Amino acid sequence: MKIAHIVDSMEVGGAETIVAQLCRWQRQQGHDPLVFAHLRCGPLGERLKSEGFHVEVIGPAHIPSILRQFYSTFKKHKPEVVHCHNPTPTIYAAASARFAGAETVISTRHSLVAPPYNKSQELKFGIAARFCDAIVGICDATVENLRHAPLSRTRRLLRIYNGAEPLAPATVSSPVHFVFVYIGRLAPVKNHETMLRGFAIAVSSNSSLRLRMVGDGPSRATLEDLARELKITEKVEFAGQQLSVAPFMNSAHAFVMSSRSEGLPMSLLQAMSIGLPSIVTDVGGMAEVVRLSHGGFIVPVGHPQEYAEALLSMSADSQKRAEFSRCAKAAFDRWFTLEAMARSYMELYSRRKA
Repeated sequence: MKIAHIVDSMEVGGAETIVAQLCRWQRQQGHDPLVFAHLRCGPLGERLKSEGFHVEVIGPAHIPSILRQFYSTFKKHKPEVVHCHNPTPTIYAAASARFAGAETVISTRHSLVAPPYNKSQELKFGIAARFCDAIVGICDATVENLRHAPLSRTRRLLRIYNGAEPLAPATVSSPVHFVFVYIGRLAPVKNHETMLRGFAIAVSSNSSLRLRMVGDGPSRATLEDLARELKITEKVEFAGQQLSVAPFMNSAHAFVMSSRSEGLPMSLLQAMSIGLPSIVTDVGGMAEVVRLSHGGFIVPVGHPQEYAEALLSMSADSQKRAEFSRCAKAAFDRWFTLEAMARSYMELYSRRKA
């Protein structure tokens, strides 16, 4: 089966990592996955190209022009399945795929899609969704929010949980310090201010705590300034963007996030794959999954004191931490593997083709 994945780009991110992992799994199963980006290739795209995958950049353009470009691309490559990832690729490619003769067209929304909605974008997406056989949300919260979005196609909505390749476990190498790790973008929606302020409170009670923040983004300079203001620079490491997160996960005792809005982040699933317990805020798919797995603490959004209490409880209670670890690993193995996700998508491709 020839499967075209349509993306904004293949920069380092959760949705892009999922596309890369799907491509590798699908090729191992004898299928022919291709990737088309409408903006840029990115490092994950370059890596796929080096592995022999077809990765093509269509290039930014006005909607009429890019619709024609995608139509021509689909006529040339003749994919049986076109899988659009997120709103803009769906808006640009779904109708073109249908008119070019693709047998199956689906769209996955990788974010939470929480109200208040971007009405202009959601209206365009709702129109494009008319050309899709299915609209996939990556958690129950995403699906429920999509039900209430403008021009919702409720009968075509379904949930397929994100999945991830498990990280190779290794022994934690820091017996002196208790290390928390965050992996993701450094952007306002991630609400790192709560994390840093909570960490500063916790450190005042336990000086052995450390925080590693892996990732980059527009908030990095502001967050570094805040760490200096809070006098925790010696205890917080900004590690920048990393293509391989396994060393950072394996050198940590717990995984942390503090977002105001969140779908189902790959980094959380990767943490669960090696049994890392988590502290997350009560939003979207990440809270949904931590509740499902019983693999960590859930705290309210924007409450540094409660975040600090969770950090201190996690570091102090080894028995609770071990229980969280067992539950997180068991839940990952049951629901969140790459194979579970990939097989669900293959069943969807085949069902919609039938």
